[in-house]
Amino acid sequence: EQTAVGDRYVLERMNAGGYSLGGEQSGHVIMSEYATTGDGLLTGLHLAAEMAHRKATLAELASVMTVYPQVLVNVKDVDRSRVGDPVVAQAVVDAERALGESGRVLLRASGTEALVRVMVEAASEDDARSHADALASVVAERLAL
Repeated sequence: EQTAVGDRYVLERMNAGGYSLGGEQSGHVIMSEYATTGDGLLTGLHLAAEMAHRKATLAELASVMTVYPQVLVNVKDVDRSRVGDPVVAQAVVDAERALGESGRVLLRASGTEALVRVMVEAASEDDARSHADALASVVAERLAL
């Protein structure tokens, strides 16, 4: 499931759904039985314990994951408070529909700069780039300062 960006939102969704494990692409992993925020040392210890339990290398454990090409575009000089603009939101929905199960889209307003980050993952780098560039154009046009 997806939530807004931030440990707070991940933890809220975990609590609402009764989940004990959650995380973000940034690497934050929350194990609610032990902590209410991401803890790298705790995550590393649990990962090492799982490797020992399964007698597997990290590469072997990771082999079940599919890694998609990712493109990140920083759209500068925009009003980040308007990231929920209806036209921008529809462009995101359209991109998500086009990508289907083989990709994902994330728009994130910077907390410190006048920019919006557009991230797209897709089965091919060309698809990721074309969707990211198209979304970045919509963001730049609609949210220009």
